[in-house]
Amino acid sequence: MTMLKHTIEAKRLYKSAAWRRCRESYISKVHGLCERCEEPGKIVHHKTHIDSENVNDPMITLNHSNLEYLCQTCHNREHHEKYSPVRYGMAFDNDGNLINLEG
Repeated sequence: MTMLKHTIEAKRLYKSAAWRRCRESYISKVHGLCERCEEPGKIVHHKTHIDSENVNDPMITLNHSNLEYLCQTCHNREHHEKYSPVRYGMAFDNDGNLINLEG
């Protein structure tokens, strides 16, 4: 599985005035701190990831209950624990070498 990429629609959402207002109000609500480690936050993360199916649903995109404010480290950890940084069928062995799992 690969890292998720933002759709064109999601990129539009993140440039919208509605998202900017939602983002700022959420950051203020959590006092600007990462909700996992309490370091200064950086990224408002959607718990349910934005995709072409839900990008126009404000209950997903603009709902504070679907948001989490994270520092860069916790955000990276969230994505790298769920999504492998390499192509499907490939992995890193214990020595850091890229190996083919299919053959």
